[in-house]
Amino acid sequence: MKAALRREYVLHKLCCPKCAAKIEKYVAALEGVSRAVVDFSVQKLTIEAQNAGLWDDIMSRTSGIIKRLEPSVELRDMREEVLFPSGKAAKDTENPVAAWFRRAGIIFGISLFAFGMIFDYVPSISLAPFMRLAVFLASYILVGGEALVKAAKNIARGEIFDENFLMGVATIGAFAIGEYPEGVAVMIFYRVGEAFQDYAVGRSRKSISALMDIRPDYANLKTAAGLERVSPEIARVGDIIVVKPGEKIPLDGVVTDGFSALDTSALSGESLPRDVEKGDAVLSGSINKNGLLTIEVSKVFGESTVSKILNLVQNAGSKKSVAENFITKFARYYTPAVVFSAAALAVLPPLFIPDVSFTEWGSRALVFLVVSCPCALVISIPLSFFGGIGGASRNGILIKGSEYLEALTNVDTVVFDKTGTLTKGAFSVTKIVPADGFTEEKLLYYAAHAESHSSHPIALSIKNAYGKAIDAGSIGVYEEIVGKGVRVGEDRALAGNAKLFEAANIPLPAVEELGTVVYMAVTGIYAGYIVISDELKADGKQAVEDLRAMGVKRIAMLTGDSKAVGESIANQIGLDAVYAELLPHQKVKCLEVLEQSKSSSGKLVFVGDGINDAPSLARSDIGVAMGGVGSDAAIEAADVVLMTDEPSKIAHAIRIARKTRNIVWQNIIFALSVKGVILVMGALGMATMWEAVFGDVGVALIAVLNAMRVMRPSIR
Repeated sequence: MKAALRREYVLHKLCCPKCAAKIEKYVAALEGVSRAVVDFSVQKLTIEAQNAGLWDDIMSRTSGIIKRLEPSVELRDMREEVLFPSGKAAKDTENPVAAWFRRAGIIFGISLFAFGMIFDYVPSISLAPFMRLAVFLASYILVGGEALVKAAKNIARGEIFDENFLMGVATIGAFAIGEYPEGVAVMIFYRVGEAFQDYAVGRSRKSISALMDIRPDYANLKTAAGLERVSPEIARVGDIIVVKPGEKIPLDGVVTDGFSALDTSALSGESLPRDVEKGDAVLSGSINKNGLLTIEVSKVFGESTVSKILNLVQNAGSKKSVAENFITKFARYYTPAVVFSAAALAVLPPLFIPDVSFTEWGSRALVFLVVSCPCALVISIPLSFFGGIGGASRNGILIKGSEYLEALTNVDTVVFDKTGTLTKGAFSVTKIVPADGFTEEKLLYYAAHAESHSSHPIALSIKNAYGKAIDAGSIGVYEEIVGKGVRVGEDRALAGNAKLFEAANIPLPAVEELGTVVYMAVTGIYAGYIVISDELKADGKQAVEDLRAMGVKRIAMLTGDSKAVGESIANQIGLDAVYAELLPHQKVKCLEVLEQSKSSSGKLVFVGDGINDAPSLARSDIGVAMGGVGSDAAIEAADVVLMTDEPSKIAHAIRIARKTRNIVWQNIIFALSVKGVILVMGALGMATMWEAVFGDVGVALIAVLNAMRVMRPSIR
């Protein structure tokens, strides 16, 4: 059996949201296709095939579907074309001569309409009926001819209920009942509104793509012949690259020479530059502000930070929210229902109500047809969610799909891992307690020299705290006693745990400390102790306070550490519960218990960073991984990734999600309310086709502009 396959394509010049939904529907129904998703926001088609051997046949039929539904759309392989390269949305490649003639025709048509209206409003120079019809008909064809041709082609392909068909029937109907100016005016309003709508969608797409303008265009690779400008994909681990002031860092790596300040705002959302020097790790996508940096590449481009961010954000649209799925299904039934209602409104009242004309009720039915298009919802809702995901990424929060963004709006319980999540995950000296006759400096001096030959994390933390050169010649005989500690210079100095001192018959005071305690003795005399422990992250307490302020009911911690350490951290930052001394499978069981205590509609979030957290991340409603120090397994299993390793970003993600939800519902309520009012007014004869066109293109334009608000950087 051949392996399954997943590929992505750019649908260049895709501008119709209903056509996008139809392409998705028909491609998903093809034999051999397990899943197909069209993301209208970024003009992307994702196809998953059950069998790679069927791929050529699937793509042949997919091309046929696209040509049938949207002949102007070009299908391009994502592997050959970067989505929104350098932050610029794909440009329309329409022939400039054809575009000029099209625009000139519309302008001339509007001029003819104005000419006809002058004769209509000046009775002394009114046109003969035949001439009047000719002027308005010519104006109508010049302005609306393109829409009529599209409608005819769609009808021939069996695609009837689109906006071109609705506008065509409505305006032709206006001509049929003698309302020539109204028919032309509605088509003009529709075409102008459509142009503004396309412009707004284009601006929105450019705003979204600008959020992702972090892809490096090149790398300055250091070779024997000098610097060579190459594609970042060419560089390999261990290669040396040079990044000049003002350039983007193209690949993750370690600084081998130079000093500079980096703008990491595109990755973390932090405006404060970060200073780096020799030995510091740097991430691709950062901008070098001032100094010249020489960097040794640590990850190939496909595994680099910038590549992961781009892949996560660009693929986010394949996981749609409940609201997006609802609107897609809603639009499928809503428009035909309104069309048949319009037909009934035109025909039934004149048949059953005395003294009413077909003309009057036909006019009311035309209002129904014009207002029925659901473009306002079909366009604005995906743009809102994609904008929210893009805005979150600019703040160092990668959300893998709109379904997870939507889920974040109703978080009930948040569960943290400890090490690497609430704490830094690195040992350091947190306390030095000398005995009588010793000072902290002297105790640390003896401890650093005693541990000078050890590579144990505890020894490294002591040497880091000492921070000075160690005189190796003064150490003498060195012996490491497994499980107990070290002996230096034939009992000149001892450093280790209580077992080591018990064996050496050196009495110790009673000590209760959270962390690892290293006792010291010099020439057989107890000298004091040093505490090594994991430090809390600076924003750990703030993260808990922010989550409580946002209405999160329960905040807990799962840890494999001791109960005493867990309870100490819980008391410091204000957690509701702590589950300590847990193995990975036991963490999952604890999550299941916590899930039973949350509300039926609430979501449980688990935040972790290590390989052992992957099962818990996958089991939770929303898994959040620490992307900076987190393992690849944790990042892969998570639904949300925090690139800056700051737990306080969780509250920020919830804030962005709630703003996105509010904007989505504003658009849904606004669009349906306006359309509902105009439908009722139209049925009662209180609305003209002018109001109806506003209910279509006007509402769509307002909804798109409202959707763009979610991309503003300040989410409070």
